[in-house]
Amino acid sequence: MSSKKTDRREFLKQGAALASAAALGATARSASGQLPGPEAQLPGTDELVAYGKRSRFVDSKRIPHGGRHSPDQFGLDFHIATPLQDSYGVITPSSLHYVGTTRGSFVPDIDPDKHHLMIHGMVDNPLVFTMDELKRLPSVTRLHFIECAGNRANSRHVTVQETHGMTSCAEWTGVLLSTLLEEAGVQEGGDWIIAEGVEEVKGTSSIPMTKAMADCIVCYGMNGEDVRPQQGYPLRLMVPGGEGILNVKWLRRIKVVDQFYMTYNDYGHLRQDPADAALALQIGPKSVITFPSGGQQLPGAGFYEVRGLAWSGQGRVARVEVSTDGGESWFDADIRGEAHPMAHTAFSFNWTWDGEPCELQSRCIDDIGQIQPSRQQAIEFWESEGGRRRVKGQDNSIQPWRVDADGSVHNAIA
Repeated sequence: MSSKKTDRREFLKQGAALASAAALGATARSASGQLPGPEAQLPGTDELVAYGKRSRFVDSKRIPHGGRHSPDQFGLDFHIATPLQDSYGVITPSSLHYVGTTRGSFVPDIDPDKHHLMIHGMVDNPLVFTMDELKRLPSVTRLHFIECAGNRANSRHVTVQETHGMTSCAEWTGVLLSTLLEEAGVQEGGDWIIAEGVEEVKGTSSIPMTKAMADCIVCYGMNGEDVRPQQGYPLRLMVPGGEGILNVKWLRRIKVVDQFYMTYNDYGHLRQDPADAALALQIGPKSVITFPSGGQQLPGAGFYEVRGLAWSGQGRVARVEVSTDGGESWFDADIRGEAHPMAHTAFSFNWTWDGEPCELQSRCIDDIGQIQPSRQQAIEFWESEGGRRRVKGQDNSIQPWRVDADGSVHNAIA
């Protein structure tokens, strides 16, 4: 605690010095002491009135992820990563939310007036809902992250967008799936559901009934507007904390069944043992430092606010710790705002860099006591399972960033 207080005092001292330097510079630039005004004015247009647009000076953008270009020569989208290094707070703008696809797909162009959701299988009353009927039902609005199983770092990645850009967090609005299932009347033995989307490959996912009844949401809203086409317009399933592929987009059918089925989406993600299906619900605890992070440049020694994001698929983030010496010692970071269950949580840490080479790390501890492992711990675990020296499964290992003496920041994974 004392070291952080020292950092704050140092920051105040440096802040005063910076203010003095800025004042001297302004005087040198303008004899009147007035700050320059804007170079130009933006006239109003119908486009700006109808929806608005960001400043021409902001160029944050998504990038293709996983070695496949998007779109490809046929117009197919594959994985697209969100620019975490440019994020503020915890909500990812809808236009920058990451995109995950089922082996590449076109985005369906769906007329909501013709779209229906069917609930059937082991139920007493099979139901078919129109979009208007769904929007008449009691709704919830909740903050949740989604993360692709491909969100895993390796030594070839340079930036945090490459290492962790396949996760995003948004405010989702819709009807609790339990409301629909209770209306349909789940029969005894209906222990699983299969959710299906409209996409060309007919991707489906198997989800335990306990999870379906606990907190899953049939979503038509995202960040205060309709779910965007790349995110499943007009309807997508939200499975809080679950692997991204479970959050079926362009949702049109939910079938209640008596067992786990190895579906198209599940193949390659889980083994064919029903007990292993729970592994898809075990994302996190996880965290990553977004500043300073790979590819960024520190101008020199002095005070910096280390910033990042933490999340857990099992509940809330309870604590985040930061190390500036490669994991030798750890200090509590500050949680920024409220930690919501199964949502990104922002953290910060006041750090005075002495200009010497160092390694930054963060680790998350969730509210059931799980601690984010180091890469070595994760590798040793998988070696004990008969694997090679690599992290398999859901990769929630610690991401290290190396800060060199010249201020450049690099991926420190060996």
